[in-house]
Amino acid sequence: MKKFVLILILSLPTFFLQAQQTNVYPTHWWAGMKNPKLQLMIHSPGIKTSVSSVSLSYPGVSLTKTTKLESDNYLFLDLNITSAAKPGTLKINCKRAGQEPLVINYELRKRKSGNGTVWAKGVTSSDLVYLIMPDRFSNGDPSNDRVPGMKDQTLRRDTVFNRHGGDLQGVQNHLDYLQDLGVTTIWLNPVIVNDMPNRTEHGYAFTDHYTIDPRIGGDAAYTKLIEAMHAKGMKMIQDAVYNHVGLDHFLVIDLPEKSFLHQWPKYTQTTYKDQTLFDPYAAPSEKKLMSDGWFVPSMPDLNQSNPYMVNYLIQHAIWTVEEYGVDGWRIDTYSYNDLEFMNRCNKALYDEYPKITLFGETMVHGVPNQSFFCENNYTIPFKSNLQATTDFQELFYGIQPALTQPFGWTEGVNRLYTTTAQDFLYKDPMREVIFLDNHDLPRFYSVLGEDTTKYKMAFAWLMTFRGIPQMYYGNEILMTGFTSPNDGYVRQDFPGGWAGDPANKFTAGGRTEKENSIFNYIRSFANFRKNSSAIKTGKMMQYVPVNGVYVYFRYDAGQTVMCIMNTEDKEAEISMDRFSERVTGFSKGTDVATGNTFDLPAKLKVGPHYLLVLDLKK
Repeated sequence: MKKFVLILILSLPTFFLQAQQTNVYPTHWWAGMKNPKLQLMIHSPGIKTSVSSVSLSYPGVSLTKTTKLESDNYLFLDLNITSAAKPGTLKINCKRAGQEPLVINYELRKRKSGNGTVWAKGVTSSDLVYLIMPDRFSNGDPSNDRVPGMKDQTLRRDTVFNRHGGDLQGVQNHLDYLQDLGVTTIWLNPVIVNDMPNRTEHGYAFTDHYTIDPRIGGDAAYTKLIEAMHAKGMKMIQDAVYNHVGLDHFLVIDLPEKSFLHQWPKYTQTTYKDQTLFDPYAAPSEKKLMSDGWFVPSMPDLNQSNPYMVNYLIQHAIWTVEEYGVDGWRIDTYSYNDLEFMNRCNKALYDEYPKITLFGETMVHGVPNQSFFCENNYTIPFKSNLQATTDFQELFYGIQPALTQPFGWTEGVNRLYTTTAQDFLYKDPMREVIFLDNHDLPRFYSVLGEDTTKYKMAFAWLMTFRGIPQMYYGNEILMTGFTSPNDGYVRQDFPGGWAGDPANKFTAGGRTEKENSIFNYIRSFANFRKNSSAIKTGKMMQYVPVNGVYVYFRYDAGQTVMCIMNTEDKEAEISMDRFSERVTGFSKGTDVATGNTFDLPAKLKVGPHYLLVLDLKK
């Protein structure tokens, strides 16, 4: 296997070529895009040698360049589409010696964005993001559980290694449930087809960028879901993977040229050492290993310095936003990409869709490390234009030790305070995406030893802290699981998502008393923050933790919210005088969790393992 993935060839067996039709990427485009340049990649058996010339005649569109690379099966056409071009069909005439001309009908469509339509709205700190792995959430259409001809025909819910049948219709069926919970935005693990032999449920090994996986409903279901979400005022984040593709991607099976991939004499894996990218003393060879090494053997690493690969990836990103109206991107394995390429790709999206949100996965260690990959306040040679990252620092070095370690000078909740104090490194920390767990991490309820008291503290923090909160499907019903022995154990099915499930936890009647207690607790906080200007867009002020008690405020001109986190196992008493600069003028407070309003005393008592969130009143 390793030998095959490393010594990639440019010729294909006859039976493969005969099975191929003429395909054009992007599959279609739009008149009126801000960038007039478009590069078409035509994939067709023998097109390089059979075509002698290419021409087209269409008002406002000109062919500026024709390029042939190493493979016989590709032709690249550079077009210039001016503002004078109208929607319609281009006829691209490819002259072939001794054969009929190959005529390609290429559609220019009317833009969906513009003309009063808000496209790519973006996601902000006013939103609550809910992460779903489609295969494991709900099976709304059993007819697509298996798709004939695809390599992975597994369908076994009794193992985490196989497909389970969840799909986009299943997500759409539960939009009302999610809105009731307080969710405004859905982030789906990748929806693009992964026609690989096994472990295809996660979606991170693309095999054709322009096809939505038919096993989750395909293009029609994705379009329908996003339209339904937008009709409800909800937003969609799509999971982008630029760094790698699946081993069975058509661009890997039939390489346009060798340099489309990072190739090595023998299999070479990334070192996963992000420090080499900003270390002033790093050896160039170490940087190359980090960026150009493969993530895993089954996912070839894309060469983002190849100009044709660059165009393919950037145009697909723009195509996706225009085609479906996604509101933002979560960018997988951000630190392993060529960072200059990512700046270029990000800018192309910002230019076309100024409100779009982009945040990258950076599972690194340290705020300096993480902030290097997004917009920051450093004066250094490389400046990232990525808006934000998934904030692993507030998880690993913030809320997790706050709830699992005893208090100390640098331990326990002091870790949360110290990590947050480093926010001066970010250009805009309110864009950072905070979370407790995701599809790659142990379920936070399990991390806390299934302690519901601490779990409530975690969610009170998530809903009141700075940044954009993201929760993982099933958090609200106490789903459990560790990544050992396999990450599939944190990707279990949502009970009630399949016909015949013994309990339907999408309904209050299907949940246990404990589950309903957590569900209602999260819902109350999620819906409180929906109407809280201080939390959504206000400022933050924090105080040094004392004796295991950490206090922070969210405030603006119209509202002040006081958050008192007691991480100790005994009642704490705090003097309100210490916080006079924020509490002066307020006489009452409403406990958001209970709805109880009381007079603010000079000394306030807070129960053990409790995060008291007070909406202060004059």
